[in-house]
Amino acid sequence: MRWMWIDRVLELVPRQKLVAIKHVSLAEEHLHDHFAATPGRDALPVMPASLIIEGCAQTAGILVGHAEDFREKVILAKVGKFEISRDAFPGQTLRYTATIQQMDKVGAATTTAIELMDHTAAGAPSIAAIGRIDLIFSHLDNNMSGEKFPEHNFVFGEGFKTLLRSSGVAGTW
Repeated sequence: MRWMWIDRVLELVPRQKLVAIKHVSLAEEHLHDHFAATPGRDALPVMPASLIIEGCAQTAGILVGHAEDFREKVILAKVGKFEISRDAFPGQTLRYTATIQQMDKVGAATTTAIELMDHTAAGAPSIAAIGRIDLIFSHLDNNMSGEKFPEHNFVFGEGFKTLLRSSGVAGTW
C-alpha cells in the first residue's frame, strides 16, 4: 500500500478491535484542492470523505489481517452503509475504532466508528462521534473462483509493518 491514511495505532485487541488515528494537516497536498479559493470565496480545506473511507478500510483491514498474523491477503470486498455528519479540517484528528462483527476462512465483516477530535479549543480536545461504516473483507487466497495470486503478501507491505512497529504492535511478520 503506497498511501497511508492512518498515522498511528492506539489500541489493538486481537480478533476484536483496533483503534487508529489520522491527523488532518495542511501539509497534505489533497487538502489544497478540497476546496481551493475562488474569487469571492476563501479556501476551505476539507478531508475528502473518500479518504476517510480509505482510513476506515485500512484500520479494519489491519485488524482482519492481524487475526491470522498477516498470512492472508485481505482485500476490501464491499463498502456497506456509510454515514458521516461533519467535515474534518486541518488541526483536527480522526479516530477510527474498527470491530469485527463476523469472521471465517473466506473473510470478515467489520464496523468502524468515526470520531473527530478537535484540538483547536483551549484545554483538552473535544471528541464527537461523526459517523460509521460497515465494510466486508475477503481473504483473497480463499476466493471461490480458485484464482491463484502471487505468494508474497502484496497487501500488507513494509508501510503497514512500519506503522504497526512504530505504534508498539509486535509481530512475527
